[in-house]
Amino acid sequence: MRPPGFWWHDTPGPAARLLAPLGRLYGGRVARRMGRPGVIGPVPVVCIGNFTLGGAGKTPTALAVAAMLRAMGQNPAFLSRGYGGRLPGPVAVDPARHGPDAVGDEPLLLARAGPAVVARDRVAGAALCAALGADVVVMDDGLQNPALRKDLVLAVVDAATGAGNRLSFPAGPLRAPLPAQWPHVSALVVIGDGEPGERLAREAAGRGLPVLRAALVPDLEAAAALRGRPVLAFAGIGRPEKFFATLAEAGADLRRTRAFADHHRFTAPEIAGLVAEARRDGLALVTTEKDRVRLPADLAVAALPVTLAFAEPDRLRACLSDSALGA
Repeated sequence: MRPPGFWWHDTPGPAARLLAPLGRLYGGRVARRMGRPGVIGPVPVVCIGNFTLGGAGKTPTALAVAAMLRAMGQNPAFLSRGYGGRLPGPVAVDPARHGPDAVGDEPLLLARAGPAVVARDRVAGAALCAALGADVVVMDDGLQNPALRKDLVLAVVDAATGAGNRLSFPAGPLRAPLPAQWPHVSALVVIGDGEPGERLAREAAGRGLPVLRAALVPDLEAAAALRGRPVLAFAGIGRPEKFFATLAEAGADLRRTRAFADHHRFTAPEIAGLVAEARRDGLALVTTEKDRVRLPADLAVAALPVTLAFAEPDRLRACLSDSALGA
């Protein structure tokens, strides 16, 4: 599903107002679910979540948090629901054996950086993480899932969109009303710049929550290879336009863009069409790392990896030490 444009308007428009009663029902149900007590896991759990549907930058944040934990001497493992995959788990992700149809695209990216487990049952997934030798679980998504108790919850926000029109799905992008979600959050991660994100940052600070600022940084080598090259960029992520802007900022000559729904499964005709268009116009095909794992390995398409850089890494380290690791 592509998020409708009216979700991101500051003031709810006619479509949002028409859908608002459904949003109150959906958001209220999720809010009540969030209030249930969770099972204490075998090791501390750091949850990387977000307030809204769609992409906010959770997976890059999970990777950055795991890297910080390793630098602190910990042995983290990733836990994911495996959205888009058929395996219910719990199963340890093996990129040599599993594909995106089995475990989803994001777990394959996480598994490149460390042990990763897919499990729709988060409690069983945490148990497998511990059995694999993890002393802390980094859970990619799950703020609204109460099954497993979290020791630290980082709510990730794309500063350009924030909480949108602040209505619950389908009237807006929120999974539950913000007043119901804030009490479950330990700190706010604001990625990029933008007034919508700043509004949430002020709310977090008013609640006494740490605000951690960060930015997505393109891989230097990959960016250099694309600098000045005419490209056809395509992406099936929460906000494809964010990827296109990153490409342009990296110096690529952005001639054409194609946006698909988040987690889009590319069909053979779609791939053939992209290849033919790029070949006809002399363009290089470029996509995201997440999209690349859903494409044939022999396809001539470049990926632009990005990493999340925290403006003040010591503040993240303090959050992990104080809340998750019990220091």
